[in-house]
Amino acid sequence: MPATLDVYKDWLGIPEGPRPPDHYELLRLVRFEDDPEKVRKHYQKLNGHVRKYATGEFSKESQDLLNELAKAMLCLTDPERKREYDKQLGREFDEEELGRRPMEDVLVEQGQITSDQRAELRSFAEARGLSMRDAAVQMKLVDAEAATRAYAQQLGMSYVDLNEMTPDDAVLDKLPRNVVKRNEILPLFVDDDMLLVACVHEPEPPLEEEIRLRYGVPMRGVLTTPLAVRQGIAKYYAPGMRDEAVAEEQPAAKAAGKAAAKTAAKSKAAAKSAAAKASSGPLSDTEKRQQKLIGVLLMLWAIIGSVMLDTLLVPESWKVGGAYLLTLFIPPIAAVFVYFAYWK
Repeated sequence: MPATLDVYKDWLGIPEGPRPPDHYELLRLVRFEDDPEKVRKHYQKLNGHVRKYATGEFSKESQDLLNELAKAMLCLTDPERKREYDKQLGREFDEEELGRRPMEDVLVEQGQITSDQRAELRSFAEARGLSMRDAAVQMKLVDAEAATRAYAQQLGMSYVDLNEMTPDDAVLDKLPRNVVKRNEILPLFVDDDMLLVACVHEPEPPLEEEIRLRYGVPMRGVLTTPLAVRQGIAKYYAPGMRDEAVAEEQPAAKAAGKAAAKTAAKSKAAAKSAAAKASSGPLSDTEKRQQKLIGVLLMLWAIIGSVMLDTLLVPESWKVGGAYLLTLFIPPIAAVFVYFAYWK
């Protein structure tokens, strides 16, 4: 960056001082501002301003600053993280626990719905087995964005508008399309040694563990609308765009291939042994039970191996209707082989 350019001062009007500035100064907020809507409005205004420089000679500086703004906004709209951040800045709190309110109460407090509508919403959701968020949208009391924001407050999570975010390509490349579609998520970028992941629902432990294993850092979920995630997947995971993700899977795929090769070798050896025994005379009852057990094990390995190969090697674009191609062929072939070699 040229020495004469101070993006904080020249673009955001922040006076000279500590660099980078704290989250409140960066977002041009009064220190310890507690209104998440005010935080978002300031972020949206500054985000739009900085994007003006995205296509010029300072495009890299622009993107770096956009990421800083996003991280600051996400911290200050997450109740628990904001509390910890404010403590670091010297703010003192009472010792009471952070309270979380049902999203329908949040909507009433915001003036989005009335108390009577809250009662109707609860009855509607219970009668149809819907979540409060889906029920509120179906009843057309609020739009999906307002419902998701209120739901995020209920869960103590941040809300993100994916139109204002630019995911990191290196992060996107590590997560295959089938994983993001299955879980309705979109990985964004690493923030404070955690991977920020936009989610439609509160993330479950299995997803958190999968993300940790793939990226080597824990994930932090932020909520967004289902439509935003679908559009993000269509934009960033169009067929052929994320071939890097397949490349990242190659070590695991090779391991799976080696396991399959070992299984095949064992199968051939077992088949030769079975043929030798058959030629030497009838099998005993114990040997027959062993043969059947070997056959069952071989069939199980055929299913497991083909699913692993399908998941790790076969591109999504090759699949027909989402079907696993190798899984459709290998297990039946293995079943025929086992029947004639071990069970007949």
